[in-house]
Amino acid sequence: MFKKLLLSTAVVLAMPALAQEAPEDKGFTLDGEFGLNLTTGNTETTSLNGGLTAKHKLKKWENDYIFEALYREDTTEDDNGVEETDVSAQRFYASGQANYKLANPNNRIFGFLSYEDNRLGAFDYQGTAALGWSQKVWENEKSSLEYSIGPGYTFQREQETDELTPVETNKFFVVRGSAAYNWFISDTAKFTQTLSTEAGSENTSTRSETALSAQISGGLSLKVAFRVDHNSDVAGDLENTDTETAITLVYSFF
Repeated sequence: MFKKLLLSTAVVLAMPALAQEAPEDKGFTLDGEFGLNLTTGNTETTSLNGGLTAKHKLKKWENDYIFEALYREDTTEDDNGVEETDVSAQRFYASGQANYKLANPNNRIFGFLSYEDNRLGAFDYQGTAALGWSQKVWENEKSSLEYSIGPGYTFQREQETDELTPVETNKFFVVRGSAAYNWFISDTAKFTQTLSTEAGSENTSTRSETALSAQISGGLSLKVAFRVDHNSDVAGDLENTDTETAITLVYSFF
């Protein structure tokens, strides 16, 4: 069943590339962001985070692609003066959603795929495939709101908490819902809120990002974001909720 759903979703994601349709004005946008944090003293910390966000608009399709990465390591000295380096965060996330426009272009059928590798999170890795209904509720010069909802299938591999507890990989059906809100405060400032949840019998995963960005010069902006990842069911004594506050530079390539 999962292979059929994965294949169907992959076909939906691939069809825009095969359609060869003329794009609308500013049919493709690509933003890249990067943040670096270095601290010294009792603990030396190196933290890197970045990502790419792309949107592709065609006559019958509107597609979104996201890639995120986070890496952090801490270097400390033990009682003997020997330096020890520990990786305290390592996460990679990628997703793609293809939206096929119906007779009313604000109503769409979507296909979604995502994969996350998070060595120190609630799950070692997890992925989701989903199909369903998407709608752009409104879009104007001041703000926009869209949502999607539909059935899907998820696999999640638990983290190894100790050598005695076997590591499980859970596979189950979910209902996936997501929403994205944009508020264009001015010509140079924007507020965004994204929220997604995948609810199933084994676990409910929720992702949220609240962000404020301000243009510095040309295509360069400064972004402040607060991210939350929550899982209702995790292994051992792992935390259910991971949070991240990030300040990054964002460059709009297109």
